[in-house]
Amino acid sequence: MSDDRAGRDSTPAGEYRPWQNLDAMLSVDEAREQIVSSIKAIAPGPVAINDCHGLVLAQDVVASDPVPPFRNSAMDGYAVRAADLAEASWDSPVELDVIANLPAGAVPDRVVEPRQAIRIMTGAVMPDGADTVVRFEETNDPGVPDDNVPGSLTVKIFKDPGAGANVREAGEDIQPGQIVGHGGDIISPALAGVLAAVNLPKVNATPRPRVAILATGDEVAEPGDPISPGQIRNSNNPLIAGLVREAGGVPEVIGIARDTAEDIRNRLAAAADYDLIITSGGVSIGDYDVVKDVLNTDGHIDLWQVRIKPGKPMAFGHLGNTPLIGLPGNPVAAFVAFLQFAVPAIHKLRGLTYHPVETKRARLLHDHENRGNRRHFVRGVFRDEAGELVVQAVPTQGSGVLTSITRANCLFVLPESIDQAHAGMIVDVIPLS
Repeated sequence: MSDDRAGRDSTPAGEYRPWQNLDAMLSVDEAREQIVSSIKAIAPGPVAINDCHGLVLAQDVVASDPVPPFRNSAMDGYAVRAADLAEASWDSPVELDVIANLPAGAVPDRVVEPRQAIRIMTGAVMPDGADTVVRFEETNDPGVPDDNVPGSLTVKIFKDPGAGANVREAGEDIQPGQIVGHGGDIISPALAGVLAAVNLPKVNATPRPRVAILATGDEVAEPGDPISPGQIRNSNNPLIAGLVREAGGVPEVIGIARDTAEDIRNRLAAAADYDLIITSGGVSIGDYDVVKDVLNTDGHIDLWQVRIKPGKPMAFGHLGNTPLIGLPGNPVAAFVAFLQFAVPAIHKLRGLTYHPVETKRARLLHDHENRGNRRHFVRGVFRDEAGELVVQAVPTQGSGVLTSITRANCLFVLPESIDQAHAGMIVDVIPLS
């Protein structure tokens, strides 16, 4: 074998296959870096506070006012002076005059003097003179006083909760000038509530990317449509649509393109206004794998072979300014390639910084072959066994066996540097749920 063919696979008869040139393939990490570095985040804009959940904050948010904005009661009860309760007990309660009833949203117009109390609801402004709230449960709660009859009602206090009990101070949660959200944060329900609390009716956030999803192939038929001999159902589009949603994008399925450059070109042209196009099929070396050919003609193709198993045939390029990821047609290969390449791309579009997926370490329970010098993502099941994580492959590993993913709870990773993994080897595990 000549030097220029070193590191390349060949057929059993020794026939050279240029598409098996490992030296010309990109590693998984190199391919991911090329994809992520060539994609720009979507421009942020104002989003209504009730619609911002799951979006990414575009900039830091600084509070201008304290939260809560005033001292208020943390409980339903009685606002009192702590000094009046020193002798209170269940056997010998302290009796105070109830001078007013104060619901949340009302402004107190009375001052609590010695031996007085104001009946108060949670969230109501603390009246001047009072420094403590005694819960209803620790009183006899005689009810609402008659404002027209001063001193008409008294309350018995059975417990001294301590000075300052059940009172929320102004700014207890948030102080003016405090950063309550950082650019790049994903807006959780709790963060959305915080942003509303600091008086933001709209937030500056990156919208979810719209992702066009296109299956390709004469052999593919939609569920529910008549099927001809030699055809299979379109499982890739719903698979990819679900993965897009999980990654934070908005999937829009645009159907099936037949194996002609004209049909693929027309379908892709209709998707030009999307933030990302994801196709499945048509990126290998067959006579009818024409997606990459259309990209080469109408756009720019960046890569098409990656040292990954399953999923080696994969394309990435641009049609105009719209990035396109061409996944393999086999559903498991499409699934694995999506996790490795499309998820980081969607995250970049959302305004997120790429971080490697979190993995666990587990002991492999059996030998597993890894021919081909590619990084192998094996469908498996991992579990805790006597305090140690162990993992084993699901029985069937074919790239078209989609049910294997439903039986797996992880992918475990065999590096491209080994041909065989042995029982007892510690491997990286990527949980799937």
